[in-house]
Order: sequence, then structure tokens, then C-alpha cells
Amino acid sequence: MITAEQHREFMAASAIDSDLDFAYRLQLEEAINASLITTTTTQTLTTHPQNDVVMTEPEPEPEPMEVVYIPHGEGCSSNTKNDENEVFRVYFKGIVSEERVGGNRRKVKLAGIGVAICDWNGEVVFEKRKEVEVGRGEKVSKGSVEGMAVIEALDCAVAFGVKRVVLCFDYHTLFQYVSGRWQPKQQKIQTFVDEVNLLRKNFTHCEPSLIAKKDVKRAYKLAREAVSSQITKAMESSKKIETCVICLEDKSMDQFFSVKGCNHEYCCDCMKQHVEAKLRDGMMAKCPHEGCESELKIDGCENILTPKLAEMMKQLLKEASIPVTEKFYCPYPKCSTLMSKAEVHQLTRSIYEIGARICDKCGGTFCVSCRVPWHENMDCAEYKRRNPNPLVQESKLKNLAAKNLWRQCIKCKHMIELATGCYHMTCRCGYEFCYTCGAEWKNKKATCTCPLWDEENIVDTEESDDDDDFGVQHEVGFLHVYAESSDDDLF
Repeated sequence: MITAEQHREFMAASAIDSDLDFAYRLQLEEAINASLITTTTTQTLTTHPQNDVVMTEPEPEPEPMEVVYIPHGEGCSSNTKNDENEVFRVYFKGIVSEERVGGNRRKVKLAGIGVAICDWNGEVVFEKRKEVEVGRGEKVSKGSVEGMAVIEALDCAVAFGVKRVVLCFDYHTLFQYVSGRWQPKQQKIQTFVDEVNLLRKNFTHCEPSLIAKKDVKRAYKLAREAVSSQITKAMESSKKIETCVICLEDKSMDQFFSVKGCNHEYCCDCMKQHVEAKLRDGMMAKCPHEGCESELKIDGCENILTPKLAEMMKQLLKEASIPVTEKFYCPYPKCSTLMSKAEVHQLTRSIYEIGARICDKCGGTFCVSCRVPWHENMDCAEYKRRNPNPLVQESKLKNLAAKNLWRQCIKCKHMIELATGCYHMTCRCGYEFCYTCGAEWKNKKATCTCPLWDEENIVDTEESDDDDDFGVQHEVGFLHVYAESSDDDLF
């Protein structure tokens, strides 16, 4: 009797314990489910300079990158960790798109990256989109952004903790390099392959696979969203109002010009006037910020310059890039095109050997030795014997230069006119000299005893404040072809 009673009490207690344990497990699973759902909807990705992926608490505003993380077996503790034997497919895409942003007349290049990691059943377990910053005027290719996408995809897979992956390429060229079928011939491609191989060491299995373009549609959509996000942000920022520190006028940000390299910003109207003034003085413009030495690039200035000024800037850049001994100007007065020895077109070998060349613009034939139109049926010695005096145009130039007190740079032979300021001249080729006698300045000091200035040339105006205490020089550009034809200076 006692034993039977004790058995019934024991069974009743066991049932109670079982019910309590079952209730506890239900509460625990509900808590886990709630925690996982909260984590899924609140995780964001913060970008660091090293492109590391770090999970943080949500910020008030979305970051340029966005991650969605979907755990396996949601609510099931046994499946929340990745099975080391499971193989995941890693899809990625990098795109470059030309878009018209804000009030810009020209299209700008925007780039974005998308990454999607799927399990073997095709379910997305991780996805990310990332904006790729492209500087103004910076050249970016489809291949370079696709390469960034490969690196980003591997970084994401490492951060996600998977060990066995298949890298899904839709870009044939990169697949050939990463799979080792092609050997890189360029250093930058070799560097990319080395970085990929280093990241692949984090996995027990990492196999490249070439797939159809339609199979990366999820990653492509994420990359497209990254580009669209940049357009939206640019539209919002263009509505902001800033004050130009030059003219002190309030203007919207789409009316501002940012100098590449230093990021100083001024309104487009002020920058256009600044660049135009420097170009007309035969000088390349720099950032107007005090003490800043950043030079303005042609690809960044084309939006604010007229076609004529843009062409003038290209010509100045070309002249600066050609050594003095390599320069040739077409001797035909209606052309005067600047050329280098490498650009001059060759004729037949027999005529080429005696100095005949063709202008690549007007097609005129000229003598590279005498720098005059081609002298038919006579060699250079015979031509000089028959023409001992300078050309009529060159004589006119020298007379005009003497009348207007122009000077010729000894180094590059350009004509220079002093507008205002002191007699210390700095040619655009960098040569410094005295405007009075032509003597060279060394280490910012004169080597002659000529006066430094004339009171009549010292004009205290706003225009003269921007010329760095040197004489304001004007190049007599339309006459330089004749000055080039003689090595004699005009001092």
C-alpha cells in the first residue's frame, strides 16, 4: 500500500516537472525568436577606411552601405551557426553608370557594388550594397569596379563566417585571372590577383565559377540601388545654400565648384573668372585659396569654361608638357599649330632625311631644320645662303616688339609684355629674368643692378593683388611662331 501510494505521488510530480519544463522551453524559444527578429531588422554596417565590416547599433541616418542578415533556421538554436560542411554561393556585381545629377549639364560617373550570399538551396542569407566614391574627373572603368566587388564579396563572406564558398563570376576576364587560366601582364592586375588569393586562404574551400549574367540579378539590383542612393543624396545636397568666400553671395551647392585634390569650394562664376584671367596671362590656374598649390585640371574645369577657354587650357597644358627642344610650331601664319617631334608626320624616307615634315593640322609641308615652309629643290644650306636676312614677318615682329617694349624669354623664346608690377618677370616655363636687361634671377635675387620697378608700372588695384608680387605678364601668343624661328633674343 505504502509503496503504491509513493509511486503515484512520484508520477504526479514527474508530470508537473514535465509541464513546467515544456512551458520553460516555449518561453525560451519565444524569447530567442523575438531577439533574432530584432537583430535582423536593426543591424547596419559602418564603413571604416580599411573597408572592414563592423556590426554596430543603428545610426539616425543610413550609412552608404547596407547589410541584411538572415540567419538559418530562425528560432532554432541548433541551426543558428553555419555548418562548416555547407557550401554557400557568393554573388557580386560592380557597375559604373553615367548619370545627370542635380543641375549639372554634363553626366557624371557613379559606381556601386552589390553582394549576395546564398545557401545551396538558393535562399539569400546575407546581402549588402555599397557606394563607390568616384572623384570629379577621375577615370573609373567597369573592370576596376568589378574587381572591387570581388574583394568586397570575399570580405563579406569572411565576416559572415562561412568556410566553403563558390565565387560566382559573370565577368569573363576577371574569372580567367582569378581561376589562374590567364597570367597577369600588368602590375595592377597582378596586385589584384594576389589580394584575392590572400583572402581565399580564409576558406577551406573557395572555387571560382563562371555563370550567366541573368544569375547575378540580385547582386546587380543591390549595386543599382547603391548608385540610385548617390543620386538621391546629390539631389538633396544640391538644395543646400552656401556662401562663396570670394563674392560673398549665397548660392545653392549645385552652383559651386570643388577643386580636386584640396576640395576647396567656390561658386562657378568666381572660378570661371579666376581661370579665365590666368589663361589670358598664359598661366595655368591654381586653387585661389591662400597658400594652396593645387592645380586645376582640364577635366574638372570643362563644365565652367567656354569651349574657347577649354581649348586654350588644353593648349597650355600641351605646351608645358613638351620640352623646348622638342617643340615645333607650324610656320604657316594661318595655322601656327604646336607640335612635338613625335607628332610631326613623316614623308617618304628620302625627303624625311633632309628635314621635310607635314603639319598634322593644316597639312602644310615645312622644314624642321629651318622652321620655314618647305624650300623645294634646295637643301637647308642653299636656302640660308639665298635668304641671309630674316623673314619679312620676323622682321615685323622684332620691330613691333621693340616699339611695344616686349621681351622674349631666353629659355623658351615666348614673347612677354609687362602690364603692371615690377621688372622681376617669371615666364610660364619657370625662367625668371629682369624685364629691363634680360639678366637671369637666381634664388629669387637679381643678378643685375637694374631698378626693380618703375613708379608708373606700380598700380594699386584689386586686379594687381592676385599676381603674387611679380610683374603681370601678357604673352603675345599670336606672334610666337615667328619668335620660335630665331634663336636670337630681343634684349
